[in-house]
Amino acid sequence: MGITTVMFDLDGTLLPMDNDEFTRGYFKMLAAKLAPRGYEAGALVDNIWAGVAAMVKNDGTRLNREAFWDCFGRAYGGRSVEDRPLIEEFYAVDFKAARRFAGYNPAAAETVALVKSLSLRAVLATNPLFPAIATETRIAWAGLSADSFELVTTYDNTSWCKPNPGYYLDILSRLGLDAGDCLMVGNDVDEDILAAAGAGIRGFLLTDCLINRAGRDISAIPHGGFGELREYIIKAAQ
Repeated sequence: MGITTVMFDLDGTLLPMDNDEFTRGYFKMLAAKLAPRGYEAGALVDNIWAGVAAMVKNDGTRLNREAFWDCFGRAYGGRSVEDRPLIEEFYAVDFKAARRFAGYNPAAAETVALVKSLSLRAVLATNPLFPAIATETRIAWAGLSADSFELVTTYDNTSWCKPNPGYYLDILSRLGLDAGDCLMVGNDVDEDILAAAGAGIRGFLLTDCLINRAGRDISAIPHGGFGELREYIIKAAQ
């Protein structure tokens, strides 16, 4: 049962949140930022979601960043090039105020510290839909830093997304890991647990902010809160 590596999801796992509430909140902030440039809020949100869909469909042939901006560019043409610095400024500066849409649990950083104390490798396997700067900001909200992890997946350095098992296979390849030596910790049954299982990685379902869209039976999946997770990691590391 021994493991050498723990992969952690971020949103809803290390960083407590209601994903829908968080997304609605920060999209409203982004729309306000771009309104003076003539972007209609409803259309903007629709086109951002289209860009997200393009990243989710990515098959490893290009960075997720490229998939997003190609899609966004088809919607807005040259405006997307002109206004890209403004959007990047939003994620570097304004996005920090979105902290009010997320929670905090000190057990998250304590659990990552436990992983390190056991000489295990830690990976932040967060769905790479955000720029690196926005991911680093959300990591800080959880009381951690990017340096806490051997790898942090972002749209700047990754060419796959959850729930494609290829996302996990890519991490294994990049870090020279064996799937059987890894544990994926997440709150989403499909994206974190079943998708990782598709790559041969066992999972622990953190239920504090559980996402189980299909209402699947989770009784056979190791699950619980941070206390149960820490016990599971200690046993799995032996």
